[in-house]
Amino acid sequence: MTKRGRCLCGETRWEFEGAETWSCYCHCDDCRRNCAAPVVAWLGVPLRNFRWTGATPRTYASSKGVQRHFCATCGSPMGFEADHYEGGMHLYAASLEDPSDFAPTFHVNFQSKLPWLDLRDDLPKYESTLLHAPEDLADYEAG
Repeated sequence: MTKRGRCLCGETRWEFEGAETWSCYCHCDDCRRNCAAPVVAWLGVPLRNFRWTGATPRTYASSKGVQRHFCATCGSPMGFEADHYEGGMHLYAASLEDPSDFAPTFHVNFQSKLPWLDLRDDLPKYESTLLHAPEDLADYEAG
């Protein structure tokens, strides 16, 4: 199955084949600031199953080994790649053509959750990143 996404103006688009590797909410300061949002919804896909289909996004190196992709026209955040998540593309769930299809399964960086954000789901809540979860949530080679 092919899933597709796009930015606000529609210039930058993406698609991937197959299933997501994972889907989650992230509460870290970098993700929140990048999106000006209290929490960010992500899905991870193997890079080998992913491609940009519209205008090539601009890229911002937000820290060493981290690349954040965004639309050069409207500025919408589109994706995230990092050396420490080799082989994976992280996509903003809200950029999906149909974001109602998104089904998060856990939270990461939960210790950074803003105190005024009231969340009442029963999803697992990891205090740190995907790399420090009890199971290997960032294994893009398995899929």
